[in-house]
Amino acid sequence: MIDHRKLGRELGLFHSDPLSGAGLPIWLPAGAAARHAVEEYVRELERRAGYQHVYSPPLGRRELFELSGHLGYFTDDMFPGMRLSEDDELLLRPALCPHHALVYRARGRSYRELPLRIAEIGGQYRSERSGVLGGLSRVRAMNLNDSHNFCALDQVGAEVAEVLDLIRQAHAALGVRPAGFRLSLRGPGEKYVGDDDQWRRAEDLLRAALAGSDYEEGPGEAAFYGPKIDIQVVDAAGREQTLSTVQLDFDKPERFDLSYVDSAGGRQRPVMVHRSLVGSMERLFAYLIEEHAGAFPAWYAPVQVVALPVGPEQVDAAAGFVRECVAAGLRAELAVDGSLGARIRRAAKVPHLAVLGAREVDAGEVALRLRDGRNLPPMPVAEARRFITAATTPA
Repeated sequence: MIDHRKLGRELGLFHSDPLSGAGLPIWLPAGAAARHAVEEYVRELERRAGYQHVYSPPLGRRELFELSGHLGYFTDDMFPGMRLSEDDELLLRPALCPHHALVYRARGRSYRELPLRIAEIGGQYRSERSGVLGGLSRVRAMNLNDSHNFCALDQVGAEVAEVLDLIRQAHAALGVRPAGFRLSLRGPGEKYVGDDDQWRRAEDLLRAALAGSDYEEGPGEAAFYGPKIDIQVVDAAGREQTLSTVQLDFDKPERFDLSYVDSAGGRQRPVMVHRSLVGSMERLFAYLIEEHAGAFPAWYAPVQVVALPVGPEQVDAAAGFVRECVAAGLRAELAVDGSLGARIRRAAKVPHLAVLGAREVDAGEVALRLRDGRNLPPMPVAEARRFITAATTPA
C-alpha cells in the first residue's frame, strides 16, 4: 500500500524535523509548487463564483474565542494562551469563522449584498496528541481552504446547492474519487449550542439540498454549532474519508450580533454557511499523494516538463527550451547528470519529457515523451511549448 509519508520524502514534497516539532511538517520546494498551483486554482474558482478573499491573523484575543463559543466547546483542542499583560491574552485560533464574523461586522450590511462570501486559505491550529500525528494527514498547524457565506434564510438552499457544485468541480480537476454524502446531525449530550428549533430548521435545509442525492445520516457527527454535509471520498486503499464540508450555523450570527438591513428597512439575522471545497492543504495532499502515487495531474505537478539533452552538444539548446517554458509560466527543469536512460527513469513522475538530440536541435524541434508512455513525433519548439501549456491547464 502506498504511504504518503514515505513517498513524500522520496519525492521531496515535505519534510519533518524534530526541531520543527511533531505535527508541523515543512513543505519543500516540490511540494510547495504543487500546493501553490492548487491554491491558485481554488482561489480563481472561488473568485469566478463571487467569493471575496481576505487575510486574517492566526491569533486572537481570548475574548474572541469566548464569544465564538470555541473556548467553551473546543478547549481541549486549543493551544495554551500567550499572556501579554494582566488583561490581554492571545490564543492560536482553532478555526477561521470568528475572524470572518469580524469581517462581516466591519461595517453595516444590506440585503443587496447577500449572499456575501468571505473566503481565505488560512492557518488554524489544533493541539493534537503526539500519538495521533502522522505525515500530512494529522497535523497541528493546517492551512484550510475555508469560506463563510452569509445568507438570508430563503437563500440557504440555493447557496448550499451551488457550493456542492463547486466541490464537484474542484474534485474532478484534482482527480479525487467521490464516494457520497454524509449528513452529520446532532446527537445526544450537551456539546451543542443553539435551540432545538434552530437545529431542526438547519437539518431540514440540508436535507432539502441533498434531495435526489444518495446520502447517509451520521447522528452525533455535527459540529457543535450546527449540522453539516460531509463530502466523502475514497482513498487509494479503498477507505472513505472526508475532505470537504458544508455546515449551517445560526449560532455565530447571534453571538456576534450580525445583521443586515432588509428591503423594508428592518434588521434581520443572516445565516452563516461554513464551507470548504477541498479541506486543508495538508490532508488534501496526503490524499492526493497516495491517490496518484506522486504522479499528479499535469496542472499541479511540481515539475511539468524536464528537458533531456541527448549529449553535451545539445545542453545549450535544452537550457534555452527550459528558459522559454519558464517564461511561459511552466514549471520546467533541465536534467544533464547521468545517462539518458537514467534521467528518464528519474523523471518517471513528470508528465512531459522533452528530448533534444542532434537531429531535433538542427531542425529547431523537440521530441516529447509523455508520462503515459506515448512518444510524439518531433515538433517545432513553439508548438511543443503550446502543447505542454494546453496539457497543464486545469480542466
